[in-house]
Amino acid sequence: MTMTYIYWISTVLLSTLYLSSAALYLTKRGFVEKAQADLGYHAAHLVPFMIVVKILAPLVILTRLSLPLSDLAYAGIFYHLILSGMAHLGVRSIKGAMPAAIGLILMATSFATQNHVRDTPSPYALEAAAHR
Repeated sequence: MTMTYIYWISTVLLSTLYLSSAALYLTKRGFVEKAQADLGYHAAHLVPFMIVVKILAPLVILTRLSLPLSDLAYAGIFYHLILSGMAHLGVRSIKGAMPAAIGLILMATSFATQNHVRDTPSPYALEAAAHR
């Protein structure tokens, strides 16, 4: 029962982080574009794409309509958080890297505990790998 709580709390918090970030991208586009420019990115055309990704990834994980798509969403979130954290650390913004660090912890916890809760186990999660 504890694993169920850990899974759902970490998954809901991760989803909240991503959906609130998407809301920020939607409502404060100028601020987001300036923040990305401060990190060295000048690709305003990526903002609409990131909005879609930040909405779809948590929805795919929460609904888990497709196991391979859910695993792909976890992988995408993992790489996004690593790159986001590295971008902030690259400009010496430890405070800016904190959401990525928290997100990585939540993502790893959610991914590692998903097989305890979900009916169809992911072949990539820790428990499935231990049974091989």
